[in-house]
Amino acid sequence: MLEGWRWFGPDAGVSLDEVRQAGASQIVSALHHVPIGQPWTEKDVLARKEMIEATPPGRTPLTWSVVESIPIPDAVKRTGKAARAEIEAWIASLEAVAACDIRIVCYNFMPVVDWTRTEIDHPLPTGATAMRFDRGRFAAFDLHILQRPGAQADYDEAERQRAGIIHEAMSDEDKATIVRNITSALPGSTTEPLSIEAFRDRLVQYAHVDAARLRRHLIEFLEIVAPVAEGLGVSLTLHPDDPPRPLFGLPRIASTEADYAALFEAVPSMANGMCFCTGSLGVRPDNDLPAMARRFAARIHFAHLRATRREADGLSFYEADHLDGDVDMVQVLLALLEEDRRREPGRQIVYRSDHGHRMLDDLNKKVTPGYPAIGRLKGLAELRGIIRAIQSMRPA
Repeated sequence: MLEGWRWFGPDAGVSLDEVRQAGASQIVSALHHVPIGQPWTEKDVLARKEMIEATPPGRTPLTWSVVESIPIPDAVKRTGKAARAEIEAWIASLEAVAACDIRIVCYNFMPVVDWTRTEIDHPLPTGATAMRFDRGRFAAFDLHILQRPGAQADYDEAERQRAGIIHEAMSDEDKATIVRNITSALPGSTTEPLSIEAFRDRLVQYAHVDAARLRRHLIEFLEIVAPVAEGLGVSLTLHPDDPPRPLFGLPRIASTEADYAALFEAVPSMANGMCFCTGSLGVRPDNDLPAMARRFAARIHFAHLRATRREADGLSFYEADHLDGDVDMVQVLLALLEEDRRREPGRQIVYRSDHGHRMLDDLNKKVTPGYPAIGRLKGLAELRGIIRAIQSMRPA
């Protein structure tokens, strides 16, 4: 498999030389400056590609091989094929990417909120920090800060009582922080920053969109774009929901093995693939990740390898060390490597060490939440070690 690294551009605090030093060769990037819904141009994609691939003398070459992400406009999620103009703009971006010889595109179909965390720097026993989703703090936000109509029904009595206690103990700074973490779009997400008022309004727009309707809208989108992607030689990879369960009364449709099976059955084109994110899928104890990797192997073109650790309540979790969470990473890697060996050159699975603890010198730097250099380097090194061990026991 090919080692990737998510790079947010020259102003994100991690240089391309630092990517080289981590040992990665494949860059995962996007045109983050382009507003959601506006088509990317071949000129802009090529400019970013040349920035990444212009190799100084004596340096290791890098390749922009994965786009993460071309955001799906909100109108597509709410109305499906009726949002034809937005879908055509998305296709224009896809065509610009393909014209620059980038063959993997990651996207998600999470409504309103993208990946969601209540804490960005949760302290660990080592002195490092991790991202965390705390169900109690989330409920306190939903019930007492957002004050979402109907939210009471989503929590039992014990949860409602705990949320009230947590909210009562929050300082103004605590409240501002959780509002920023949840509604203002984490760096790297594909949602736009929202005020509390705008957030409430967006939720209202989804009042009549249940899981069946949202799934239908995704299928309608794929029925239009998958044939285009197939003709361009591009693999589309759907990222799982994060967390993989409903939030704010919103449906989630890419959370389980059954979810993906339904999408692949509805749109059988092999351009319709998945981003195998072990951290997102691993939050649910009913997801057997090695079995999923084996079942969907031919449709996995891109992998986010990280581990989450579920907490006692079964709904809270934090980002664990890459090999020490609830994910059987060795068995996942066995399945992915077996699939990768069957593939032709140029069609290998690209993986990246997803997220990472904030540690060492990064504790004293301003870093992108989830994407510090040192924590990801550590994760990549651990994953590389497992892969080399597997390869040494199963030579080609």
